[in-house]
Amino acid sequence: MRRGVCKVSSRGWALGAAVCGLAAGGMLAVGGCSQPLIMFRPTLAQAPAETDTTGSIAPAAPRSFGGDLSIEDWRRAKAALGVALDPQGNGQPVKWDNPGSGMRGMVNPTGLPFVRNDEICRGFLATVIGPSGNRFVRGTGCRPSGGAWELKSLKATTKPAGDPA
Repeated sequence: MRRGVCKVSSRGWALGAAVCGLAAGGMLAVGGCSQPLIMFRPTLAQAPAETDTTGSIAPAAPRSFGGDLSIEDWRRAKAALGVALDPQGNGQPVKWDNPGSGMRGMVNPTGLPFVRNDEICRGFLATVIGPSGNRFVRGTGCRPSGGAWELKSLKATTKPAGDPA
């Protein structure tokens, strides 16, 4: 648009206003058509395929006093562990046995209960006696308030501490 096209003298004010309005409207109309026309095609939304995993970490296998313990052996040993480590208990060793498998043992609490990461913890020494021989397992069990005892550390030992060689 040239300069001064919309300048109107006092005589032709109405005519000048009309010309300016048409010019501005024409520029808007022509300018709008120079933009690309965007069209959307409808697409069918497909649900994502379901997977078996969610990306979370798989739970660790339950830890026990050894790989030779059956599920029932570990259930009985874990019950003895819970009684032995109970801070309200008498601190005496607790025996367990499974006549079906021939496995047996004892859990002996060591030291006093202590608090770690908002859990009650206590050390122990477990004895496992089976057809393949005897062994000792030293460890620490912890329990959240109102929860079950979980093994936090385990270490196989050849003999209990303090035994003469």
